[in-house]
Amino acid sequence: MTKRRSTAAAAWADRGFNGDDAAADPNQRTLQGEAIPMQQLNRDSMSSTFSTDTPLMTTVADLDHTLDMNRLNNEEHSLPQSLGAGRTSPFNPLDNTFKQKYAANVVSNNKYNFLTFLPLVLFEQFRFFFNLYFLLVALSQFVPQLRIGYLLTYVGPLVFVLAVTMGKEWHDDHARRRRDSEANGQKYQRLTATGRQVIASSKIRVGDFVLIEKNQRVPADVILLRTTESSGACFVRTDQLDGETDWKLRVAVAPTQKLADSAALFGLHGTVYADAPHKDIYSFVGTLRIAHAGEPEVTLPLGVENTMWANTTLASGSAVGYVVYTGRDTRAAMNTGHAKTKVGILDTEVNRLSKILFLVTLILSLAMVALDGFKAVWYVTLFRFLILFSSIIPISLRVNLDMGKSFYSLGIERDREIAGSVVRNSMIPEELGRIEYCLTDKTGTLTCNEMELKRIHMGVMAHTLETSDEVTRHVRHHARSQQTADAAGAESLTRAHHGGKARRDMPQRVFDMVESLALCHNVTPAEDDDGGGLRMAYQASSPDEVAIVQWTEHVGVVLSERTLTTMTLRLDALSEDGEGEAPRLVYDILHVFPFTSESKRMGIVVRGRATGDIYFIEKGADVVMAQIVQYNDWLDEECGNMARDGLRTLVVGRKRLTRDAYDRFDAAYQRAKLSVVGRASAMRDVVADYLENDLELLGVTGVEDRLQDHVRTTLELLGNAGVKVWMLTGDKVETATCVAVSARLVRRDQLIHVIANLRAPHEASDALETLRTLPDCCLVIDGDSLQVTLDFYMDEFVQIAAQLPAVVCCRCSPTQKADIVRLIQRATRKRVLAVGDGGNDVSMIQAADVGVGLVGKEGKQASLAADFSILQFSFLGRLLLWHGRNSYKRSAKLAQFVIHRGLIISIMQVVFSALFYFAPIALFQGMLLVGYTTVYTMAPVFSLVLDRDVSEDIALLYPELYAELTKGRSLSYKTFFTWLLISIYQGGALMLIAAWLFDTEFIHVVSIAFTGLVLNELLMVALEIRTWHRWMAWSILGSLAVYVASIWVLPAYFDPAFILSTAFVWKTVVITAVSSVPLYIIKFLRRIYAPPAYAKLA
Repeated sequence: MTKRRSTAAAAWADRGFNGDDAAADPNQRTLQGEAIPMQQLNRDSMSSTFSTDTPLMTTVADLDHTLDMNRLNNEEHSLPQSLGAGRTSPFNPLDNTFKQKYAANVVSNNKYNFLTFLPLVLFEQFRFFFNLYFLLVALSQFVPQLRIGYLLTYVGPLVFVLAVTMGKEWHDDHARRRRDSEANGQKYQRLTATGRQVIASSKIRVGDFVLIEKNQRVPADVILLRTTESSGACFVRTDQLDGETDWKLRVAVAPTQKLADSAALFGLHGTVYADAPHKDIYSFVGTLRIAHAGEPEVTLPLGVENTMWANTTLASGSAVGYVVYTGRDTRAAMNTGHAKTKVGILDTEVNRLSKILFLVTLILSLAMVALDGFKAVWYVTLFRFLILFSSIIPISLRVNLDMGKSFYSLGIERDREIAGSVVRNSMIPEELGRIEYCLTDKTGTLTCNEMELKRIHMGVMAHTLETSDEVTRHVRHHARSQQTADAAGAESLTRAHHGGKARRDMPQRVFDMVESLALCHNVTPAEDDDGGGLRMAYQASSPDEVAIVQWTEHVGVVLSERTLTTMTLRLDALSEDGEGEAPRLVYDILHVFPFTSESKRMGIVVRGRATGDIYFIEKGADVVMAQIVQYNDWLDEECGNMARDGLRTLVVGRKRLTRDAYDRFDAAYQRAKLSVVGRASAMRDVVADYLENDLELLGVTGVEDRLQDHVRTTLELLGNAGVKVWMLTGDKVETATCVAVSARLVRRDQLIHVIANLRAPHEASDALETLRTLPDCCLVIDGDSLQVTLDFYMDEFVQIAAQLPAVVCCRCSPTQKADIVRLIQRATRKRVLAVGDGGNDVSMIQAADVGVGLVGKEGKQASLAADFSILQFSFLGRLLLWHGRNSYKRSAKLAQFVIHRGLIISIMQVVFSALFYFAPIALFQGMLLVGYTTVYTMAPVFSLVLDRDVSEDIALLYPELYAELTKGRSLSYKTFFTWLLISIYQGGALMLIAAWLFDTEFIHVVSIAFTGLVLNELLMVALEIRTWHRWMAWSILGSLAVYVASIWVLPAYFDPAFILSTAFVWKTVVITAVSSVPLYIIKFLRRIYAPPAYAKLA
């Protein structure tokens, strides 16, 4: 049980949200919305179920800014998603049937149900020409005139393939259904007139009051009614929704927050107006109309700051929410795509080749019928030949490929170098060897989401974490010197100089910087008791600020308390030697100017309680602060040095204000706040005119978002392998750029071209023209600019961006991430891999050809939705360069060899039929035909999945070898027709020589031809192996032993006396030598005069 003691102050309720500020009647809006009645129940029928004894840590600035911005930009936030009239439902306190109109609050990721499983699986299978062809062949065997051989020979393999496929699909879908059941079964507390009810997440309905505890996932989209903080504010974590690490401030509706307790909610009556469900997670338009019995109705506008979306997590305190959207209508569900059946490019290529094989079969069958003169019922003969030559398209190919996929998947899961990896889609491991684009999330994927202040520079000195002890000594020295000088206690420790112009010693410079960093932020302290004693913890909307405040604590200046109007620093640097309690410095917070993406800075005005000295402290981006601080000759250089090291820089400046100067500013600022038109602009102008000029430059901080282990080497490996990496993140441009530099996604000498804040088509056109002249840059583009560009210049943008070595897309919504994946797929026809760790990455992962999920700190949602699950980003290099290479190369070789195995026996059948008057009679029947593709050759052929063309060290040392795989040369039309010619030569040689050596009985032809065929296949397997494995040798020798033994077991096909004769031996040796030796010679010469690239390295 965690006990949290907050120091946040007084009630927001007293600061007042007046119902008179309400928005217009929702019925006057041209929005398609829904009005949801709130229950009117007895106020006294419920005891106090919710208290406000645990205040939330927040600041007056956060609340002021949030609500001010909402009011000022109400029209901007109210952009309609669809047109139409609003709808108001009549109030009925006893009838809850209206809840049934809305979607159930269930999570459903399964692909099938009881009725659709068999039809959908069969449809997916018979979409492939390969399976459809064999279905027709199998069905033809039920027609007596077309039957050739045993029925089991044709039906059995097809049934086996379908059974294996359906079994895998059922297993995967059952796992998805089980995970959905776990999510739907999570318990929540619903507030009712009779008390609290514990219900499953799936039972939550629109109109319910739901109690959400700290660190609990929000089960549906809710309007925030009450929190345990008296101000009505709370923080939520949204990284599973939008990928942003910053905590978001949310504010409860003021009238419901002011109620004595949650039981009072049931004394209200009214309606909730909500706009129609849509995908935009940054906007919400609603209206709350409520009234107590006998009191006038109050109408309140609702914005996104009053909501908590599903899949976010409550970061502090507890909250009561009113459910407005459930199930498929939630923002999270609408931004999540449904799982699709992914088909590998190798399967597509094999399916294409099977059509060519069918054409070959048809041509050969027509040739047989034509050479026979189209006699009698020639079309029946044609069909019999089609069935007779059906082994040209070997159904065993699917069996072998599927078994190979399972083998590769097992190898990935058992690889100790990437321990913990899980293959959730075993149908596409070969895709790992064909990736050309890698789209990755940032937070939690490339980074650990752990901020740390790495460097601080103050012009004449610089400090790192290693020299923090020296900073502590400076702070202690300055504080003690002030104590000595102030023996009478008349002055504060912070009154170090007058006006900021006097020359200061080093300890004083360091103390001023540390003090300013400890004051200029929106951080609130708390004490956690997690069972191991009290420890200081911090809450803020930005992890950067937490990292800075943690650093000041580390050097002995601790933010010990904060309220809406005061801040207290504790000088632990003076108490480290145990000399009593550490002294405290108390400051009044006069004004706070929060950070925004437009201003790129935040400031604070504080007044020391002891001295009355007033300071304006500001920190922000160097491009902005350089115009605000006093002239200096080192700022640009040091900021550039930190940026090149991937650190996020903040420039810190300070200005001492006289009492008169502050009074003039405050008066002007209050007048600006009362402006009816252009209020925000007027307030900014006052701050700029009165405060933001001639600031003393104190220093620069460099904060690092720590990368995961080996991220830099992995990205370099992928780049050398020819994989273009795009980073898609919900974070702001500056943050994403720093991480891109830190991760070496951007080379040191590479230009970073930023496209941001585009609003009009002509701006996008100009930006693309500029980008076209920078072919080797790293493009950084924000979400709004990306949307404008895609809306008007989609083809041009993709054509240019696809050629860039690296692209960073910022402020991307989950839907935008998935759209970018599909855009690259459609425009380039290349294979795209997406990797992420959060719920906001699921759509991207599902849309990509290969989805890789990391097991993140916030859960396994991305991991469970992905095709491959890994524990850290660095595993991706080995997954692609080693396992991807082996999977693709082995499957390509296996597919061609199985096709060759079917072609060669069909060519022998063609020659046999031509020699024996074009009769559709099978050369090899029964057990010979079945045994050829199973017990005699299956093990040796399948053992090719153990082969490897290069060693593991070579594959990882020379990533350039991977680029060759993406060209698809291992399985192409060239290699296919090469194997076709080999099959024609070998099949013709085996049959013609066997017929030439034919003695007196037909059985001898079959014996010699079949024995030569089996030996030829075993030798061909040996010829194709590049790296021998003991199981390969055993499979070849074992299959040969089984064949020799079967000669005596199958007397109907073999004459043992003839087999043991010298004639049989020398005839078999001749046939095998003629069919195989020339190929050995050709391959030997090619390895000498035209070796492949990998052979040169090996």
